[in-house]
Amino acid sequence: MNTQVRTRISAYAIAMEDDRLLLARLSDASPVFTPGLWHLPGGGIDPGEQPVEALARELLEETGLELAGARLLDARTYSAQRNGIRWSLTAVFYAAFLKGGAPTVTEVDGSTEAAAWVPLADLRDTAVLSPPAADAMHMLDCSKAADLSYLTYSPRLTPLRRPTG
Repeated sequence: MNTQVRTRISAYAIAMEDDRLLLARLSDASPVFTPGLWHLPGGGIDPGEQPVEALARELLEETGLELAGARLLDARTYSAQRNGIRWSLTAVFYAAFLKGGAPTVTEVDGSTEAAAWVPLADLRDTAVLSPPAADAMHMLDCSKAADLSYLTYSPRLTPLRRPTG
């Protein structure tokens, strides 16, 4: 049987509020990862789109929250298979700083069925997380022992608009 392989590059937000992580629960329309898992807000980068622009667009669609700033943290690769398609995914992780508000899904018929601030204590069982969300938990665990000053928001970190000129 010939299995189709697709490549995707995605931008994901690691957004914290107190001891809670912003997550999106995947719907049946999720193209890559299993529905029902908690996943990081974010998604595919469209052709010609800058990663931080994709991050802002996806955050708004999946959580209704606006990106105030972002700091590049890491990039990782994943392989997944769903609906007869093999996926080769490159995930770009950002520390995301958001404008205030309560999360609510604004995208209709998209890959997200719910968005919530989930307490970190409720996420120790990584079986409820997508692979990128599980990796984000590992990054957060590792960061507790390290200096996190680089995660502090500064408006000069990453512009949210494309440079001109």
